[in-house]
Amino acid sequence: MIRPVIKKVGSAIAALLLLSGCSGGDPGEIDNERLLLAQEYPESWLMVGGGYDEQHYSRLALINASNVADLAPAWVAEFDVYRGQEGEPLVVDGIVYLVTAWSKVHALDGASGKLLWSYDPKVPGEWGAKGCCDVVSRGLAYFEGKVYLGAYDGRLIAIDAKTGQEQWSVNTIDRTKKYTITGAPRVFKGKVVIGNGGAEYPTRGYVTAYDAQNGHKVWRFYTVPGDPDVQDGEASDEALERLARPTWFGEDYWKNGGGGTAWDAIVYDRELDRLYIGTGNGAPHNHYVRSQGKGDNLFLSSIVAVDPDTGEYIWHYQVNPGESWDYTAVQPIVLADLRIDGKIRKVLMQAPKNGFFYVIDRETGKPISAQPFVENPRWASRIDQATWRPVENPGARYIDAPFINMPGPPGAHNWQPMAFSPDTGLVYLPTSTNAQRMKASVESTHASPDVANLGDLPVPENFLQAWDPVRNEMRWKVPVEGYRTDTGGGGVLATAGNLVFQGRGEITGEFLAIAADSGKVLWRTETPNQIMAAPVTYMINGEQYVLVAMGAGGPSLLWGSAQAPRERQPTRLVAFKLGGKAVLPEPPPFAGPAAPPVEQFSNALVTKGEELYSTNCSRCHGRPIERASNILPDLRRSSYLADRNAWNMVLIDGVLSDLGMVSFSDKISREDAEAIRAYVGRRSQDLARAQAAGISERPSRGR
Repeated sequence: MIRPVIKKVGSAIAALLLLSGCSGGDPGEIDNERLLLAQEYPESWLMVGGGYDEQHYSRLALINASNVADLAPAWVAEFDVYRGQEGEPLVVDGIVYLVTAWSKVHALDGASGKLLWSYDPKVPGEWGAKGCCDVVSRGLAYFEGKVYLGAYDGRLIAIDAKTGQEQWSVNTIDRTKKYTITGAPRVFKGKVVIGNGGAEYPTRGYVTAYDAQNGHKVWRFYTVPGDPDVQDGEASDEALERLARPTWFGEDYWKNGGGGTAWDAIVYDRELDRLYIGTGNGAPHNHYVRSQGKGDNLFLSSIVAVDPDTGEYIWHYQVNPGESWDYTAVQPIVLADLRIDGKIRKVLMQAPKNGFFYVIDRETGKPISAQPFVENPRWASRIDQATWRPVENPGARYIDAPFINMPGPPGAHNWQPMAFSPDTGLVYLPTSTNAQRMKASVESTHASPDVANLGDLPVPENFLQAWDPVRNEMRWKVPVEGYRTDTGGGGVLATAGNLVFQGRGEITGEFLAIAADSGKVLWRTETPNQIMAAPVTYMINGEQYVLVAMGAGGPSLLWGSAQAPRERQPTRLVAFKLGGKAVLPEPPPFAGPAAPPVEQFSNALVTKGEELYSTNCSRCHGRPIERASNILPDLRRSSYLADRNAWNMVLIDGVLSDLGMVSFSDKISREDAEAIRAYVGRRSQDLARAQAAGISERPSRGR
């Protein structure tokens, strides 16, 4: 097996050095040393981001700007789930490992797509109601013959990479609360580390490191202070008491959890030997409710550096002091060396929700620059370079009056991985200019275990941009047109072939190859599924593959779809190569006819039902219902709608709990359920009349 060590690669040199690639090997070879050199083994994709720097960059260049027009599917694999697919595959010596919705793990042959084994952690269906944004997972970790999974229901699981058999499993959460895991574990120095999500509800954030061999806890770092009368006995104790607790106010702030969940970015710095943790929003969202409108509320919306061996605090930088907008700092963190003002600086880069791009010195934690990567972030005019605190605009905290904020809760950039190319020096960043009308209401100010603090959004401008982190300017952008997912498209891969790969979509989608230096679209293909996950690339037997997971969900559930609804379709994994001979499946047919009830409901009952639907149902079944994507059932087409008793069996009795449709009996009465049926029934009758008249459902703006 060739293991090239290539510091800088042009396409011709890369082609010569990497022709033989690899055709499989002993998975047990992936030890600490090889993980440290992951980016120097570009024939594999050993970890999230491709290496500890998490640059989502590959030195492979057999597929390049001169021949990418010949890219075509090599193989297609389908899986037994129909929900959002955000998982980034791993490729270890020719074997592909993928986690799908509901935390199911699969191993496939990287040359043929043949399934080798599958593992199902059997996440309880009712756990689906505990998360804010679909039953997704963003990736796996690999170390010494084991695949590591953070299951949606809070377990950390080690799986034998050869057989798919569970090796050990540990519970990482308080299972009485609405914690979930959607992020990928990270492995470093024989430890596996994981955080969790849940700050839409009363939860307290933390990150835990476990021994990779046996699952024993090594250390834990809480991101916000807890009960002042109870000592955690964890690595975070000293920093929380000295730095964080003085920034929180009120007697009961800790009872609502505080938030700060670390649900995505956890990055190991192999050069400085430290770990960077991105933390989430406050719980509840509104600073005035959470902490009397006083204090910075550390370590919310922060990047925290800790000792990877002990978990002890090193430094922090808070992106949003006194966070009050669902602005997180969990977005991807990329490590790099940049020449700034004539000097090489070891930096970390992050483009969080709030619309500012941060370049931070990794050694000191002090920002080097913080500039808006979208026009006119309405919440702040700038970041003060003397204090590195935001200069907030009047009214931004929406206490005395509603405030039209930009970006809204989906953020100018969310979890979708960005890429950095050391060849061009540019960051390739999915971007959105969504907005939100924020107001002091039950949804946005009170700690509620039942209602996610989210809201309706107007259609934004979405695009992929190339951002220069030294000059602090956009170099080019490629619009994401025809979709309403408020994300700027899926995750990004950059390669030494002067290419950037990205997928887009809502229900169906497309996959693009773009010139990294100019932004020119060089190749695109329509796909039957939406693409949210980041692509990866690898090599087997002299052929380079580009691999991407496909599956609609997540934002399409939360915000609805601009595309006409279609029948459900499975999650897929598609490998592309030059001259590939496989064929992508056709898009699924458009969704079927309405199933309206025969009853005529009063306007008062329908109005009440609309309010109840918005509170209890909309974030899964369409917001508004006319935007339903049918990824989860479009209730206007439900066979249960025509019969009051059948409807109550689902909403109140929970007969579909195993499928994720839990009982709402603790939230609504049977009379409330009938009001919801009245609202959905009226909308179903409207749809039936439109279908009878031959009126198309919201044409998908050219797609």
